[in-house]
Amino acid sequence: MGFLLLSGMPTHAMAPEAPSQPSFVVTLTAYNAVPAQTDSSPFETASGAYSNPEVVAARSQDLGDELPFGTIIEVDGSDATNTSCGYSVVHPVIGYRVIADAMNVKFTKRIDILLGTKADYSTMDKGMKNAAQVLGICKGVTVRVVGFVDINRIPKTQAQLAKIIGKTSYDLALK
Repeated sequence: MGFLLLSGMPTHAMAPEAPSQPSFVVTLTAYNAVPAQTDSSPFETASGAYSNPEVVAARSQDLGDELPFGTIIEVDGSDATNTSCGYSVVHPVIGYRVIADAMNVKFTKRIDILLGTKADYSTMDKGMKNAAQVLGICKGVTVRVVGFVDINRIPKTQAQLAKIIGKTSYDLALK
């Protein structure tokens, strides 16, 4: 009886691949923290967090179990299927987001990005618009779960949020 020893073969096992994070295909919209687009307390989210337009997102209530408050998401609108979608224009201000708010029950399979109210985008037909108006309604957008954060300790900036999930601000510019 004998055994064969092959030199040059690795003696360590291959590390298993990291489990893939869940992803969802949703309709993507945006909102501003103003009474006309929220409830009577626009600066407080449904989770109790401050309505920070740099990092907060809302999810439809049907996604509550899959995307609980504190879930960090990455939004990919490159496959959006409709022409009323301005994702390609505003994607630099979307970045990573923390689910900290909930939408009206009438919406399903939807993510709503909280954005600032400043009118930064010039349009050919309607003059200046803010990012939420430019985004419009984007169908067929992929949202990936990339991490979690304590809802009471949501970062204030995109750079801080990226650091939590092991990314950099440069990675955000590529999205």
